[in-house]
Order: sequence, then structure tokens, then C-alpha cells
Amino acid sequence: MAAVEELASPAKLETRRGSGGELVLAMSGPWMLRNQIPSFSEVEKACAEQPPNTISFETTGLADWDSGLMTFVQKTGDLARKLNTTLDYAGLPQGAQGLMKLADAVPEKETGKDNIERSLFYRVGSTSIVMAEELWETFTFIGECTLAFGKFFVGKARMRMSDIMLTIQQVGPEALPIVALISFLVGLILGFVGAVQLQQFGASIYVANLVGVAMVREMGAIMAGIILCGRTGAAFAAQLGSMKVSEEIDALQTMGLSPIEFLVLPRMLALIIMMPLLVLFADFIGIIGGLAVSLMVLDVTFQQYINQTIKAIDLVQFSTGIIKASVFGVIVASTGCLRGMQCGNSSSAVGMAATSAVVTGITGIIVADAIFAVLFNILGM
Repeated sequence: MAAVEELASPAKLETRRGSGGELVLAMSGPWMLRNQIPSFSEVEKACAEQPPNTISFETTGLADWDSGLMTFVQKTGDLARKLNTTLDYAGLPQGAQGLMKLADAVPEKETGKDNIERSLFYRVGSTSIVMAEELWETFTFIGECTLAFGKFFVGKARMRMSDIMLTIQQVGPEALPIVALISFLVGLILGFVGAVQLQQFGASIYVANLVGVAMVREMGAIMAGIILCGRTGAAFAAQLGSMKVSEEIDALQTMGLSPIEFLVLPRMLALIIMMPLLVLFADFIGIIGGLAVSLMVLDVTFQQYINQTIKAIDLVQFSTGIIKASVFGVIVASTGCLRGMQCGNSSSAVGMAATSAVVTGITGIIVADAIFAVLFNILGM
């Protein structure tokens, strides 16, 4: 019965001045959330009348307590910091003292820092530092891959041939349906565009030249590269990023295995081997798409289209597409693996790495194609 009366009695707070300007908060009764806890405005009012140099607690009359007491003490601590006043926890119960010391040991997380306006020089400097670090990581990755390729050619690379064969299957035969569909539609579009324009001059037969040269020199390699960038490059980044998040890459390093040789090298070799073959397939399917337009829309026979295509495509036209295909394969593989190795340690970082791999890979393919266009023009190819 006495315990029930004690819980029913309200918590009490008395503020009094101690020696030397000290403010003493005398607490009595049960300081629990179920009871009515005194308002904190009493403490604010006492501090406003005469700011103390120290705030202390007296809890000799304190009964039971819970988080209600801790919330009150925390508010007192915030007020003390605002007034630049010392807060003395010595008068609190032993358990409350431990909780407050633990709370003070872990600093409160500051929010809103990213919203602080920075000067132009700060932002330019920060961006330059980030770009320099990314550039250094890229050069480091290229150097490590170069060393790994050197070890592979001398037979000292620590990797499994089964990984290469599995990756070849994933990036090659399994990619044929989507490459065939896109290449056929691209050849179909080129054929329709050529048919509309060349019919005006009675030169419908040259649709075969347009489709054949465009597919062999440019569109076959570019479309295959973009398809593999979205399909294979993103997959490489997601695979390696997931392995980094799950600390599998760290485990390989602990066992003395190079992640570049064991994980990156097989993927790069598989894509470099399969990319020219996929481009050849894309060229053939694109030419078939142009043939379909010629047979359905133009007065061009099957034999005429094939003969005209053979005349239009020579070894120079053919070799330019194969050279581009090899370089595009290196770009797709390197960007996918690089972003995967640069992945952060969270699940969201895996998605960001895959997205970055696709964007970087497509950008690299377009830039490389532009460089090839200028270079081949200079060489007369």
C-alpha cells in the first residue's frame, strides 16, 4: 500500500542557491514517466534570474526513476552548455551517472553540415581533390591490369581457366539474342532511311552500300559495345561490388591471391576475346536487316543486294570495325571491373557502381569512336 502511495505522489523539484553561485536542483518523489514530472521552465527561470557557475543535483529524497529523469537531466545539460556552465552529476543516482557519462562519451551526430554554404574556392578545391583521387585510382588499376596481363602471357597469373570459360559463355552466347535483335533493327532503320532518300535519285541499289558500310565500320561495333556495356559491364560492377561488400575480396588478399588476377583478369580476357566475334555477328544481322528492307520496299533482288554489299565492303572497312571492337571490349571490361573494385561498403553502393559502370563505359565508347574517326581519316582508311 505504501508503494502505491509513493507512486501516486507527484515528483517534486526544488531549486536553491548554494555557496559560490551554485544552483542546486533538489529532486524528490518518483521521477517516472507515468507520474507528472516538474516542468523544466523552473530551471530556466532560476538560471535566467542569476546565471550560475555550476548546476548540481540533490537526489537524497528521490524514489524510483526512469527515462523521465534522464530526459530532464539531458535538458539541464543542454542548458548548461548554452550558458557555458559546469554540470555536476555527482548528486545523481549511480546508474544515472553511468548513463550520462556514456551519453557524453558518444558525441551527438551533427546534421545539416552538407547544407552549409561553401565558398567557390572550397568547392573547386574539393572537386579537384576528388577528381585527382579517382584519376590516381584509375591509373593504379590500369597499371595492375597491365602487370596481370604480363603474368598471364608468361603463364604466371594465378587464375582459373574455368572462370574464363564461364565468363565467355555469359558475355558471348548468352548475349546473342539481344545483340541480334538490336542489330537487325538498326540495319532495318538504316535501310529505310537509305530507301527514302536514294529512291528519289533512282539509286535504290546503293542501300546495300549504305547498310553494309555503316554496320561494318560504325554501327555494329558501337551497338554491340553499348549493349554489352549495359548488360555485361553493369554485371561485372555488381558482381565485384557485392564481393567487396561481403568482404570476399579482402579474404582473397588475406589468402595471398591478387583480386586483379583472380577476378578482373578472367573477365577482361573473356570480353576481349568475345567482343570482335559479337561485332561480326552484329554486322551480319544488320546487313540482313537491310536486305529485308530491300526485298520488301525496293525493287532489289536478293542476289543484287548481296553482290553490291560484297563490292562495298573491302578489307579496310572490315578491319576498322574489328579494331574498334577490340578496343571497345577493353573499355567495357575495364570500366565495369574498375567501378566494381571502387564500390563502397554498403548495399546502395553496389547499385551506384553498376550505374557508374554503364555511364562511364558508354561515354568511353563514344569518345573512343570519335578518336578513331579522326585517326582513320588522317590515315586515309
